[in-house]
Amino acid sequence: MTPGPLHIIDGWLQGVPHHPSPNCDPRPPDAAIDLLVIHNISLPPGEFGGPWIDQLFTNTLNTDVHPWFRDNLVGVEVSAHALIRRDGELVQYVNFEQRAWHAGVSCFDGRERCNDFSIGIELEGSDDRPFEPAQYRALAALTIALMTSYPAINRQRITGHCDIAPGRKTDPGPCFSRPRFQQLLDDPE
Repeated sequence: MTPGPLHIIDGWLQGVPHHPSPNCDPRPPDAAIDLLVIHNISLPPGEFGGPWIDQLFTNTLNTDVHPWFRDNLVGVEVSAHALIRRDGELVQYVNFEQRAWHAGVSCFDGRERCNDFSIGIELEGSDDRPFEPAQYRALAALTIALMTSYPAINRQRITGHCDIAPGRKTDPGPCFSRPRFQQLLDDPE
């Protein structure tokens, strides 16, 4: 569970597990961090728990353990800055100062290559199942910490993967309640 206010020091969340991913690189020198992108992920699709997301983001996933992995994930190198598990636990994979490989081909407000200037947060979930209250609380706490550390991220600069890659991506999906998330930004539980 997410304990109280979160703090970021030198690009790392304090008091949460860090599982460093090799799937990152330096941001371009002129890229200010000014966008938060919300995603969802479940591996295999529609299944929660297990080590698969950690293994995918750290390039340790044995794709032979499941047919879907074998058909879709061989050679894939992706990451997110952080993951929020179903119970609200936060795990960080990439330092916020680094570029995580989460958005792919993308565009926000006329700017392409969103990985250059964004922070990517994955919610363990799927397009067709509601997210857990603990996930919303953790996402709000994390977003508040990010807006404090990176003031160019404001409410107008929080978006879904579906919004920066329309037609290609659908996450965080129709079951993600933006009003509930926005309400928690105003009044964290």
